[in-house]
Amino acid sequence: MTILPITLCAAAAAAAINTWLSIRIGMIRASKKISIGDGGDMNLIARMRAQSNFIENTPIVLVLIAVIELARTGNPFLLGAAAVYMLGRVGHGMGMDGGPLGFLRGPGTLITMLTQLGLGVWAVSIALDM
Repeated sequence: MTILPITLCAAAAAAAINTWLSIRIGMIRASKKISIGDGGDMNLIARMRAQSNFIENTPIVLVLIAVIELARTGNPFLLGAAAVYMLGRVGHGMGMDGGPLGFLRGPGTLITMLTQLGLGVWAVSIALDM
């Protein structure tokens, strides 16, 4: 029996997204020959911030998913929340590039905040129910 399958899937998705965000940074570094720092390149800065923002938010979301899953095993809403969060983070990363997909940044940010807040409220409601 797999322990915390939703958390495992969410962590795997987070690893894939973080790798994708890193590759996007590396592509600009290689094309602009910027080895260290951001070289003042706004495209590189935007992609670095997209990854940093992912790293700033994702650990707490994964912890919340794990503790909720421990308390409420097999809840399909938890799987949905994890999936929506990851989609929001992809949208945010794409939106940080601006251009025709720039509109995705706002919804990606909103999804991140609402998912985090929702998971936090859910965790507190579980704790108060015990």
